[in-house]
Amino acid sequence: PPITSDPPEHKPAKQLLLPPFTPDAMKKLEPRVRAICNELIDEFIADGKCDAAARYTKHVPVRAIAHMLGIPESDGDLFITWIHDILELGIKDHETLMRAAEAMDRYFAEHIERRKKQPTDDLITTLMNARDKNGQPLHDEHVRGSLRLLLIAGIDTTWSAIGASLWHLARNPADRERLVREPSLMPSAVEELLRAYSPVTMAREVMKETSISGCPVKPGNMVLLSFPAANRDPAMFPDADKVVLDRKENRHAAFGLGIHRCVGSNLARMEMTVALEEWLKRIPDFRLDPAGKVTWSEGTVRGPRQLPVLFG
Repeated sequence: PPITSDPPEHKPAKQLLLPPFTPDAMKKLEPRVRAICNELIDEFIADGKCDAAARYTKHVPVRAIAHMLGIPESDGDLFITWIHDILELGIKDHETLMRAAEAMDRYFAEHIERRKKQPTDDLITTLMNARDKNGQPLHDEHVRGSLRLLLIAGIDTTWSAIGASLWHLARNPADRERLVREPSLMPSAVEELLRAYSPVTMAREVMKETSISGCPVKPGNMVLLSFPAANRDPAMFPDADKVVLDRKENRHAAFGLGIHRCVGSNLARMEMTVALEEWLKRIPDFRLDPAGKVTWSEGTVRGPRQLPVLFG
């Protein structure tokens, strides 16, 4: 919950998750995210090259969400493995998906039990202290489900968006130089990069027979909602296939639409902004490594999984 919930259960489940993700909450988290970015850059900047996906983009949201949840940032490799198993391998291998989901469930069950004995000031305890619409504590299963959602939805999506943004800037020196020269452009640039390289496609189950643009759909069918395609719609965006860093009108769908719009959009925007700002401060001039190969993920979340770059 709430991503797999329908009304009327959906709204109260979602409202429980909103307070930790407000803009004010993100301002408090931002210094830690800036520190994480610089700690990561410190590890490879002297080399003059790196795989930006493996060494940077995937670790920023992993460590940020771990910090919010109050779980060890050093467990990041575990989270990365689970997400790979669920979102990529799990598409074709149900056993792998279930194994990873069960491992994640056990992991969070242990943390919940620990906090029952010794409460802490973090997102897990916040959910454990929450009350449903009847004033009752949430079942452990609900807490674990929400934590699994936050981990899965809060990591792969954002590391994909940061990676795609660095990929774009490595290939488009004019945009990169403009962002370095005009840092005040970053808010509109982040929105444009989200629009142009939306990382997420969602599916929903059809509940009643209907027709969409003349195509009949029946209950039990799954409908794939391609936010990336919507964000390249020329009827909605002039020069839809062109990245315009100072695009004024930008009502993109990168975070979804309607009641299931992403609960963590403020977190994703902040992480993207900080990750790009800190990278450009320290590595303003970089390009794709011609000796390496860029690879992209497969599945409903799309972003670079190998991103070899040269700098310095």
